[in-house]
Amino acid sequence: MTTEQAPASPRPPAPAGLDIDALPARELYANREISWLDFNDRVFAEAGDPRNPLRERVRFLAIAASNLDEFYAKRVGWLQSRLRSGDDEETIDGLGVREQLSIVRRRGETMRHRYAACWREELAPGLAAAGVPVSSYAALSAVQRARVREYFVRDVFPVLTPLVVDPAHPFPFISGGSLSIGANVTDPETGDVRFARVKVPDNRPRFVEAGDGVYVAIEEVIGAHLDLLFPGAAFSDWWLMHLLRNADIDTPGEAADDLREVVGTMIERRRMAAPVCVELSADPGGARGLVLRRELALSDEDVLILPSPLRLSDITELADAADDAPAFATPAPAIPSAFQEADTGDDLFATLRAREVLVHHPYESFDASVARFMRAAAVDPRVLAIKQTMYRTSPDSPLLEAAIRAATLGKQVAVIVELTARFDEANNIEWARRLEDAGVHIAYGRPNRKIHSKMSLVVRDEPDGVRLYGHIGTGNYNSTTARVYTDLGLFTSDPAVCNDLLSIFNQLTGYGRFPATKQIVLSPTGLRPALTERIQREIAHARAGRPARIVFKMNALEDQAFTRLLYAAGQAGVQVDLIVRGICRLRPGVPGLSDNIRVVSVIGRFLEHSRVYYFANDGAPEYFIGSADIMKRNLDERVEATAPVRDPRHQAHLRHLFDTMLADERQGWRLVDRTWSRAEESDQPGTHAALLRDAPFS
Repeated sequence: MTTEQAPASPRPPAPAGLDIDALPARELYANREISWLDFNDRVFAEAGDPRNPLRERVRFLAIAASNLDEFYAKRVGWLQSRLRSGDDEETIDGLGVREQLSIVRRRGETMRHRYAACWREELAPGLAAAGVPVSSYAALSAVQRARVREYFVRDVFPVLTPLVVDPAHPFPFISGGSLSIGANVTDPETGDVRFARVKVPDNRPRFVEAGDGVYVAIEEVIGAHLDLLFPGAAFSDWWLMHLLRNADIDTPGEAADDLREVVGTMIERRRMAAPVCVELSADPGGARGLVLRRELALSDEDVLILPSPLRLSDITELADAADDAPAFATPAPAIPSAFQEADTGDDLFATLRAREVLVHHPYESFDASVARFMRAAAVDPRVLAIKQTMYRTSPDSPLLEAAIRAATLGKQVAVIVELTARFDEANNIEWARRLEDAGVHIAYGRPNRKIHSKMSLVVRDEPDGVRLYGHIGTGNYNSTTARVYTDLGLFTSDPAVCNDLLSIFNQLTGYGRFPATKQIVLSPTGLRPALTERIQREIAHARAGRPARIVFKMNALEDQAFTRLLYAAGQAGVQVDLIVRGICRLRPGVPGLSDNIRVVSVIGRFLEHSRVYYFANDGAPEYFIGSADIMKRNLDERVEATAPVRDPRHQAHLRHLFDTMLADERQGWRLVDRTWSRAEESDQPGTHAALLRDAPFS
């Protein structure tokens, strides 16, 4: 592991001639929506990469399909809403709303056809060879059909509700994300042809085991038994529908009196939101097709005819069924040495009094570190109070169970619940109710200012007085995602850091201005100026001929001002290395503009989620970890906590992380201007395999 803290010499300034201030904005910024679609192409590439095990390729395809559905619901829905409101202004990259919508529609449809081809031509045959064939209903044997019919009559038929559209039955509501069967049904008495809809139940497996290891999609089973749902009717055809609705619903404003009630209303509004697109497995044609378009208020561009199966995210069921097919061998997460040394709660707190501890998930165990810390605090008789934020968590969260346990033991427990974490609102509302019922003090994020920070604070009565213990992380307190998201967490008893945490918690549960912190850098008040000042300091070092370097690791680089500032740093001779998982507005490697800027994206078995910021600072390096990406919403609109990492051993690990990711020829994609590429033949271990091998790190 290298401990080098700065490059040996500065890079030369970029060739003169490109004035950032004189260039039009469209020359400086990549389009946000296109950049996100580029990211999903990188995810999809893992599905097509034969170097990955078959089961993992199936899962990557499912992830890419799920990601694209979410993109449509959130971003295409947002573009459509803007256009309907009459807004077709250009964004900073020079593209108007209408043009962006046209581009993403075309590209999205192409991507879905590519996903279907990957499934049909590579992954489905691979699963069949591995003993998990997926058959059409028509190709099943008589014995298999009999078995499937028995299953249908017993376990599926009672759940179904056939709906027909006629003067007595209005067009049915179709929920976002759902699968439905549409059919042309002929009335046996009048001969009238009607549109009928049957929702495919989400509480039944998508793929039905028909015997001999053969699977068939549940919609084919339902389609083969429509005669039981519509007795005596005739069917000319049926098709599958997958509808997506707009998920870009505004959060409640300052007028909200009961935020929990208002968020519940917001969830219902999202359920009823305008359709964004519908995917069909066949064109219903004629009057039926016109009815579908009219009732869903969709243009022709938003009705996609795609090969089956639709909603490819469900193929994870088949990956799970393919027990004998190759998959990633994931060893048990390592236990950080500091937690190995501590047999009791007293030992653990003694360790944290002696030194800070940095943990790196999922290479190091979340359950054996973060969850253990909270469980120990819950039952420790010396602990007086526990404070914690909650943005996204698992339905069986061990941390919140520990908070409930602590409250029942008489400790003061406060949890800041962010009710408006998108798609997690219902889970967070339920946890808020459970915590409140147990006597936990509950506070919510302010309307229009999400609490995205990941912080915990333990107050303990010790022989020399009350001492504070804190944890600041880059990821959610979620024991499920901690197994597949890469995140960092810092445990500390440093009085300056912990007193900052105490001040922040008091502001979040109480009222008043955001506190002036000494060690933690806080959004929305302090992170933008703190990072800006440090980038300008690196520029000054470079201009004075001193080594200068910036390394940022983040999920997205979207902020306009920071993009310009990073261009300026590169032109001044600062070595700028950006590790960006998803959206990147910046165009690296453009002669005269960004020669000194390198952008890498690492895609693989784990989702890169940690945020780390490094400044060489002329040999006095500074590292920070936190919850904020370089996006306007994180810097200016959310509560985010970023903490310094000062221990040389921890800094060495972060530097090793940078070196590994920037040199990755297996998982690492490199961006030059607007084009991403990677080495297709490398047999070197990627970042994730290398770090699994190296854990634990302290």
